[in-house]
Amino acid sequence: MNEGLSRRSFLKDTALLAGAVVAMRSVDGLAAAETPAAMPMIRLGKVEVSRLILGTNPFFGYAHQDGPLGDEMKQYFTDERIMHVLDEAAALGVTAVSAPPFPEWIRLFKKYRESGGKLATWIAQPHGSPKKMKEEIDSCAKGGAKAVYIQGHRVEEQFEKNTFEVVRGWLEHIKSHGMAAGMASHRPDIHPTAEKLGFPTDFYFQCFFRVDRHPENYAIECRDHAVETIRSITTKPVIAYKILGAARLQPEEAFTYAFKHITAKDGVCVGIFNKHKPGMLAEDAALVRRAGK
Repeated sequence: MNEGLSRRSFLKDTALLAGAVVAMRSVDGLAAAETPAAMPMIRLGKVEVSRLILGTNPFFGYAHQDGPLGDEMKQYFTDERIMHVLDEAAALGVTAVSAPPFPEWIRLFKKYRESGGKLATWIAQPHGSPKKMKEEIDSCAKGGAKAVYIQGHRVEEQFEKNTFEVVRGWLEHIKSHGMAAGMASHRPDIHPTAEKLGFPTDFYFQCFFRVDRHPENYAIECRDHAVETIRSITTKPVIAYKILGAARLQPEEAFTYAFKHITAKDGVCVGIFNKHKPGMLAEDAALVRRAGK
């Protein structure tokens, strides 16, 4: 990785990537798709994905900040705007999106794909009641997910109750559907424990900050512990998420730190709220292409 990102070349890359969006398929007048911009790739089990995975928290109003921002996000992200973002991501070389198996998401993603959308890989994040977790996993499979990871809070609940083996059963159920299986955590100690216990995981999602508690902890040293965990897992990919601290950090610093510390098998998952900054996704993609190659 080139740690000294050149601002001039970075801005040039950003402009080029933003221009790729013009080449997208028709959604309210956009043109047919061209070849997406190159993006470094990794594998989640047998599923190949871009090192930048599109997050969807903003689509559902999960701002992780106090105030009216969450409501503003929900009002802004109509179906058409979400599909525009998916198209833009595909044009920039992003191949996967992470989202919970909400009925509204499954409906929208099906509509998007049937209308010609190019972003084809849905990585599902079931997070409902533990008693209904296997039903949610079934919904993920039926809705077309290619990989599934158990949401961090649900994993942490079982870990803290000393019923961690329940998570193994969920992972085995994911794999019974032929999907890549993973789990998430906001804590730095859970994934190494899963590895020691031989859980049937293909990948992990590791949060950079301790948002498993209230109030959420965005202390900068949290990410040091997170990357220690990521680097300790040498045989499976780990996706780092909340690398910008829910918009508390500047993108260039956050992406540079992340790709300096994760390894070539790992990636990042980042959502966007582009209402006030239309070039946000292109900027993120340019940073990954430069820092993550």
